[in-house]
Amino acid sequence: MKLPKSLRTYPPRYGPEWGSGGIFGLKYHKDTLYYTLAFEAEAHFIKDYMEYVYRFEQVGPAPHSGGDTYNAVDTVDEFIYFGGWVHAPALYRGKNPDGSATIGFYNKYSHVHEYDTYDNEVRLLWTESIHKDREWTGEISNILYDPINDRLLLSRLDGHANLGVYSMNRRNGSIRKLSDTPSLKGVLVHDLACFEMSRPGLHPTVYGLQFLDLVDGKFEKVRVPDETFGKFSLDGGYVETPRIGTMASAYLRIFVFLRGGLLIYDVTRRTWSFVRLFDFLSGYGPFRTVAINLGGGILVAFNAFTHGIWHVPEDSEEVKRLNFIVGPSVLLYITPPMARILLALGARITSFERVGDMLLLGTSTVANLGGYDATPIDSGYRELLTVRLDRLLTTPPPPVEFLVPANFVLDKHFGGIPLLGYRHPRLLIKAHMDNKLEIYEYSVLSEPIESCQDVVSLKRGKNIIDLSSYRGIVSFRLSQPDPKAIIRINLQ
Repeated sequence: MKLPKSLRTYPPRYGPEWGSGGIFGLKYHKDTLYYTLAFEAEAHFIKDYMEYVYRFEQVGPAPHSGGDTYNAVDTVDEFIYFGGWVHAPALYRGKNPDGSATIGFYNKYSHVHEYDTYDNEVRLLWTESIHKDREWTGEISNILYDPINDRLLLSRLDGHANLGVYSMNRRNGSIRKLSDTPSLKGVLVHDLACFEMSRPGLHPTVYGLQFLDLVDGKFEKVRVPDETFGKFSLDGGYVETPRIGTMASAYLRIFVFLRGGLLIYDVTRRTWSFVRLFDFLSGYGPFRTVAINLGGGILVAFNAFTHGIWHVPEDSEEVKRLNFIVGPSVLLYITPPMARILLALGARITSFERVGDMLLLGTSTVANLGGYDATPIDSGYRELLTVRLDRLLTTPPPPVEFLVPANFVLDKHFGGIPLLGYRHPRLLIKAHMDNKLEIYEYSVLSEPIESCQDVVSLKRGKNIIDLSSYRGIVSFRLSQPDPKAIIRINLQ
């Protein structure tokens, strides 16, 4: 399939919300490419160079904004089911004297639609709003088809009411709550549907998994034995704010991608492990993106700038962490026991999908911003980008550098950098004191006892640590905090 060149780039356009949305829900099905452009609230359907754009007029009157920001989409037969949320109409409040701005949520609706690829028609299946100015009903963040009972399973975490896991009759749109435990994502494993359990709020952290048996309808909830993940972390360190990003299923295991790394649950052995990945104790993480199965492995994005703040006190620690750009966004390919970096891009990768021998990616230059950072436009530049799969999977990994904020990591574990394919990886530390650096090496799915640990002495001044003898994933810890240190991870 070839995309018309005019569809490759989307500059800022009208769509009242916080910062930028992105290109979400990329799905190629029955020769049709679907994606939602947020915050413009446009669902695009492309087939044979013909394009149909649905602007959510079935939900409510214009002007619209929103659409989807979590990639809620699945396919059944000739249908594409897509969900999310939309303002209909959007209510932009304008700027306050201090320059801050807000929107009203009175007309914010959660939705599920059906698109018929044969007849080129969109049908609204379900919509819901609680019609409050500062609160909204749970957004649809994931759609999972249940092939045993021929129904849709819906995840709802982002919101103030009606959160949990729901089932939907895909013919008449009726819904029924299955679990009152909020969840952002869900995947199939064997004859089970698995959903994470997250605490709702600004930073929804994961504390377990919930399983729906698709045969007998029973729900089982399994809590993690240690919510800091330290007892089963492969480098022995705990994890701060394990906020949910996305999920995948393979090898009869559940892969939950979080801020700080990857939580793995072995369904057959009922055991947990945590693999630290790209943990800089910042806003960097696998947020508002997808994980897909590709070539028997798992492809996932870790994003550099998904959430940010504009109008806040200058000394806010949270703002510093969210707004700090550690390095580029990366595509990570996991084929146990290894993980390797395939691609490095800009601010964030919001969605991707295989289309024949190409990988199609949606990107955005600006993050979702804070509650007082509303604008009447989507302020990001969004782009559709194609990459050849044969080159992506066979060429050496791209050169990457991460600037690690030492005042964030202090004496905590950080990193989790896959070194596979790099010939000259180095860690550069400009230290302000003599210190020791612990280096941990591990692989995906290995047991904690298999991780290796080395200790390197650091001298005040410039230190260059050669990492070329390591081939797995490496994380680090300073024995003593050195908040003024400059730490760079250079991969070549």
